[in-house]
Amino acid sequence: MASERDIFEISGPLHLTTIDWTNVDHRRSVAACMVQGVYIMQRDRQENRHGPAALAPPWWKFFSFDLHSQLIDDADSSIFGAVFKFKPKPDPSTDYALSTNATPSYIVAFRGTLTKGDAFARDLQLDLHCVKNILHQSSRFETAVQAVRNLVASGNRNIWLTGHSLGSAMAMLAGKSMARNGVFLESHLFNSPYVSPPIENIKNKKVKHGIRIASSFVTAGLAVAVKAKKNVQQRNIAPDNSFSNLASWVPCLYVNPRDHICSEYIGYFQHRRKMEGIGARGVERLASQHSFSGLLMDAIGKESHEPLHVLPSANLTVNSTPARDLKEAHGIHQWWRCDQQLESRTYRS
Repeated sequence: MASERDIFEISGPLHLTTIDWTNVDHRRSVAACMVQGVYIMQRDRQENRHGPAALAPPWWKFFSFDLHSQLIDDADSSIFGAVFKFKPKPDPSTDYALSTNATPSYIVAFRGTLTKGDAFARDLQLDLHCVKNILHQSSRFETAVQAVRNLVASGNRNIWLTGHSLGSAMAMLAGKSMARNGVFLESHLFNSPYVSPPIENIKNKKVKHGIRIASSFVTAGLAVAVKAKKNVQQRNIAPDNSFSNLASWVPCLYVNPRDHICSEYIGYFQHRRKMEGIGARGVERLASQHSFSGLLMDAIGKESHEPLHVLPSANLTVNSTPARDLKEAHGIHQWWRCDQQLESRTYRS
């Protein structure tokens, strides 16, 4: 039997009887529902629910979107993403979701890990890719970013990227890829993974701040040493401006402090501001571009990759509503509910 959480008429944001595309809460809710639609599309596939029995379509049709295309993983044939196209009804008097300049023409959405069904093994493999910072090398990501490139190449830049958990990592990588080419797409990233020791869970603020400061200076120092070594080995090495090139892209990042998978983003951005306050902006700017483990790999001559969490800028929204457990704190449903305690702040490099 289908879970009530999959049924739009029971669990969806029915309070959104009118969509105001300039309202940040409405935009967040729509983006989250598109991701939920992808989750349920895959569950429909697993349960052989087709036609009128399918539960996924209401999650996008309610907002006047059509399913433009599915994104299929070539390794297990699972549906991991979808492209939705906005299609307002022809009669304005009956259409609450009229197109405006703030309305996305397309939304590209990516689901996260499914713990049940035939997609679990592949999803788990890609979760490990996230930990190793090699998600960008997967065929699933290649399929995802190519879909985004094709939409951009068609001439329409009013495109949103969105995803949850593993899917958020996928959307973030796609957004970075486009930003490095001068294309800045609105992005809504829910519970994006941040691989690091759980410093944010430390209750003592002084201890937590002290650990972060020490970590920044150690990481920055190692980064300088590794760069010096590379410059000795390669006198004509070009400067890496990728961090600066991303600064103009400001994705919307949604985290829950009780979700250890994403909660480190809170400290990541807050610590940068505190380091600026003590006159150590340069140290933190350098440290925030690297991971300690990646620098160690560089130091011993092994290949390393940019940490997934590297973001010069973001609009960070924190949900401080008490969660019963990790499952609730990490869930996608919280992001379209109207009874949540949300606080947003924009950080720019």
